[in-house]
Amino acid sequence: MRPAIRRLGRGLAVLIGVVVGVALLVVFVANRQTPERQEAAAAVTPVRFVEVRPLALRLEARGHGVARPAETWQATASVAGRVVKRHPELESGTLLPEGTLLVALDPSRYELAIAEAEAELASLAGELTQLEAEEANTRRLLALEQQALALAEQELARIERLAASGSVSSSRRDEQRRSTLGQRQAVASLEDGLALMPARREVLEAQREQASVRLAQARKDLADTRFEAPYDLRLAAVEVELHQFVGTGQRLFQAESLAAAEVEAHIPIAMMRRLLGAVMPEAPTGEGLDLSERLDFSAVQAELFLAGAEGVGWSGELVRVASGLDPTTRTVRAVVRVEHPYRDARPPDRPPLQRDMYVRTRLSAPSPEPRLVIPASAVHQGEVWLVDAEDRLERRAVSVAFEQGNLAVIASGLAPGDRVVVDDLPAAIAGMALEPRRDEALEASVAEQAQP
Repeated sequence: MRPAIRRLGRGLAVLIGVVVGVALLVVFVANRQTPERQEAAAAVTPVRFVEVRPLALRLEARGHGVARPAETWQATASVAGRVVKRHPELESGTLLPEGTLLVALDPSRYELAIAEAEAELASLAGELTQLEAEEANTRRLLALEQQALALAEQELARIERLAASGSVSSSRRDEQRRSTLGQRQAVASLEDGLALMPARREVLEAQREQASVRLAQARKDLADTRFEAPYDLRLAAVEVELHQFVGTGQRLFQAESLAAAEVEAHIPIAMMRRLLGAVMPEAPTGEGLDLSERLDFSAVQAELFLAGAEGVGWSGELVRVASGLDPTTRTVRAVVRVEHPYRDARPPDRPPLQRDMYVRTRLSAPSPEPRLVIPASAVHQGEVWLVDAEDRLERRAVSVAFEQGNLAVIASGLAPGDRVVVDDLPAAIAGMALEPRRDEALEASVAEQAQP
């Protein structure tokens, strides 16, 4: 009996719960509120943009190189001798002014050679003077002997006529003949002496020339015993000591001119072609380079910067482009010259440009015409993002002529007035709504970078 009552109680409890749940559901449905319909506003992305405009651009070519003196003096002994003078500061690194006596060799043997040559020249000069006097005397004697010969010839002719008529003896005729013959021999001897004098003069003059050459060589050798600084210089390697005997061809020291320094900068071919194309006039069609005209690099500005030292630099001049490319890097070798690299030196803050300094080189020249320039970061794999007339995103392909630093020079695809997005959007969907804001500070920075 009791189990039946318990089952009946559980059934009633379930039934009551179902009824209560249905009642609550009816109440909730009756009192429900209809949801309001609201239009969701479209999402707008804020972006920064720069307006494209033609800018005066300064083309750049950058490279690196090692400095060297523009002129180097390798002092080599042209004559042999013992070192009798050596400058007390003849050591590597010393700066010495022009005209300073650096080394002197023993000059005694060359002074003796000069004295000997001068004595020989004096002797030959005396012989030539004597020869001239002999020639004058011989000519005077010849004139007298010729007059005597004329008288003897006349006398011989008279005696020959008298001998033919028997008025004089044969012995008298023979005596006159011998006298006339002797006079003829005297005249012939003087004439022969005069004929030989030009040859004697030529021999003496040749000997004088030889003596003059020996004298000039001796004087040159004497001058070669002194080594004076031909310009303001800095000494490099020194290989000579006082009292040392040096032979012909022996190296004494090396010195470097302070007048100028050069840097052979290695620059990529594309950069150098672009730079030179902006400053070199184009040759007429069908005509090549005129070798009679030297290339003018005056429009190219050259700057050098010491690697690893901020704020240390020099202004230079592009003077030439070395023949051929560097065999290792295949780069152009542009030679930049710096005048007076020691003039404003203030070591250690501002050292002079000296041998083996590693420097960065910047060559620049104005572009012949304005170019469209934008930040390089605004180019995304060959396209840029633009803000169109309805402030929506436009994706456009562009052609980049080249990049220079943080700038990209556009060859085609953009026009003046286009608005280029400079922000990096996480999702660049064409047609998406934008909230554009012009970045005038970035535009000013781009213009400044285009004309550094």
